[in-house]
Amino acid sequence: MDRQTQKMIGNLGSEDKDVKYQAFLYVQAATNKPVDWAYEIWERLKNDLTHSDNHRRAIAGQLLCNLAKSDHEGRIFLDFPDLLELTKDKRFVTARHTLQALWKIGLAGERQKEMLLNGLTERFDDCKNEKNCTLIRFDIIESLRKLYDQDKDETIRQKALTLIETEANFKYRRKYAFVWKK
Repeated sequence: MDRQTQKMIGNLGSEDKDVKYQAFLYVQAATNKPVDWAYEIWERLKNDLTHSDNHRRAIAGQLLCNLAKSDHEGRIFLDFPDLLELTKDKRFVTARHTLQALWKIGLAGERQKEMLLNGLTERFDDCKNEKNCTLIRFDIIESLRKLYDQDKDETIRQKALTLIETEANFKYRRKYAFVWKK
């Protein structure tokens, strides 16, 4: 890992929100492709999933999703339940940032994609009594679309359409379906 990346990873814990945000953008961009230093920060990010600072939780969730493509040891299989739990965070913005990044795990391999599809299906079903259910469901459908656009696996599209059909409210069913008409 080069010095600049080390510095930026260190800055992820900064008290200065601007410094922290710039570090996040840098590390996120760096992890958009596989990196050989994923395990140098993995445990730190995993621990940050329960940090008292909701920004640290959101950053950790998003970066772990990005690092899934660099995870040749398969740690994501153990940590996925924690990421899915973060989509229920008391701070909805934190939950939503994590939920919107989960799809990237599906790009890491077939087993990861299957785990992701099962997790998103479960989350789609279990959010029905939550305050922000329609936003959660929209994010799930949109995430499946992003994964499909990258992967072109027909099972992803079928999963999304099946989930859409389970929505009882026609207005929301139509809104979710629109994501797939683009």
